Amino acid sequence: MLSFRMELPYLCLLLLNCLQSFSAGNDFYTSIGQMTDLLYTEKDLVTSLKDYIRAEETKLEKIKVWAEKMESMSAAATLDPEGYLGNPVNAFKLMKRLNTEWAMLESLVLSDTTDGFVSNLTIQRQYFPTDEDQTGAAKALLRLQDTYRLTANTMATGDLPGAKHKTFMTVEDCYELGKIAYSDVDYYHTELWMSQALKQLEQGEESNIDKVTVLDYLSYSIYQQGEIDRALDYTKQLLKLDSEHQRANGNLKYFEFQLEKQRKADEAEGKEPGKKETTEKKEKSKKVSNHQIPERKKYEMLCRGEGIKMTPRRQSRLFCRYYDNNHNPKYVLAPVKQQDEWDRPYIVRYLDILSEAEIEKVKQLAKPRLRRATISNPITGVLETAPYRISKSAWLTGYEDPMIDVINQRIEDLTGLEMDTAEELQVANYGVGGQYEPHFDFGRKDEPDAFKELGTGNRIATWLFYKYWCLNLLYGAVSYLPMKYE
Repeated sequence: MLSFRMELPYLCLLLLNCLQSFSAGNDFYTSIGQMTDLLYTEKDLVTSLKDYIRAEETKLEKIKVWAEKMESMSAAATLDPEGYLGNPVNAFKLMKRLNTEWAMLESLVLSDTTDGFVSNLTIQRQYFPTDEDQTGAAKALLRLQDTYRLTANTMATGDLPGAKHKTFMTVEDCYELGKIAYSDVDYYHTELWMSQALKQLEQGEESNIDKVTVLDYLSYSIYQQGEIDRALDYTKQLLKLDSEHQRANGNLKYFEFQLEKQRKADEAEGKEPGKKETTEKKEKSKKVSNHQIPERKKYEMLCRGEGIKMTPRRQSRLFCRYYDNNHNPKYVLAPVKQQDEWDRPYIVRYLDILSEAEIEKVKQLAKPRLRRATISNPITGVLETAPYRISKSAWLTGYEDPMIDVINQRIEDLTGLEMDTAEELQVANYGVGGQYEPHFDFGRKDEPDAFKELGTGNRIATWLFYKYWCLNLLYGAVSYLPMKYE
């Protein structure tokens, strides 16, 4: 999850990462909770497939026994056909076999054991991810790669920071990422992943993807980034493998012409031949979000755990305490744990506000309501989906369950803010590479009608609940020191 809060709007938000339900639509990649259901779907299909295999094996075993029996009988009979048929029993059995038993074998061979598996597969396919999901998941990996500055090899070998289950990427996986980047005119990532695919092929990994195809993508993506000399080198490598490759032969002549033209221009300007400023071009070739704001760099640093480091002296001024919100009657005998997180600006965190039972109940209520999260268009005020908000959300009220009112009352008791004008409790579940880029939750001066439909005015605060273990998904964006409460 690539997300942090800059402002505190008047909104109750519950961030959970483990909801299980089928999607009401597509966009599986926007919700980890709903992707977990795909694992159970696949497990069910594997069970069905194994049942089909067993049925086929049983059928083949019967056919094999029959074939061996017939082979032995035919071998003996054809040594002395007339003598064999001189026995009337053998003649009868021959007639019987050809008229009846071979027909039975034909029925056995033609019998269809796929019904159960095909039927199950057909039913389950309506819940399968779409091309959009596959593309969304691929772009999420590229987003994580950039944010956490991971090399393609690090990701391909499964050495992701904080990952529990190490998974290797095949040549086909790397090629697919490169191809999706190419389709998005993202030549920077195309080069990274086609290079990784080529590396694994050269290391001897078997694959249906051949070097010629990879080199074709690689040379073109490098050319598009302005490195004609490198593009030429890869084109020559391609032609060594396939000298008749029509596009490569055309590119070879074009690249050589462009390099010669560039050489002459450099000589005319007195520049050192072959010296090229490719770094700047490469940086420009990276895909840049249309919604980036100045805080983007700090946002990515925070995700990597590279934010401002607190000095030991400042850290020594942070404390933890039991908190009763000015002797609120509900918390005088059972105060909550409050922990200082930062001094300037002053940030505190409350621990163990929701019980496990309450969390499970909220998940259960939210599960069937999860929908792709939307943002408010700053110009029109209309809610719409955005590529920089990768999650699904559900909204809950006391009408669904009295426990929601209990939670809202708890927020009021702890903050002193009235909940009468608060929005509904939002449950947010982030997907693969899930994120909500830096943003303002409240409406700014140039957005006077941002929350007109609420009828309550602008937002003034945000309250977030989240499971502590969900922080593992932040790849160490924040580290918390254990504290003792006295």
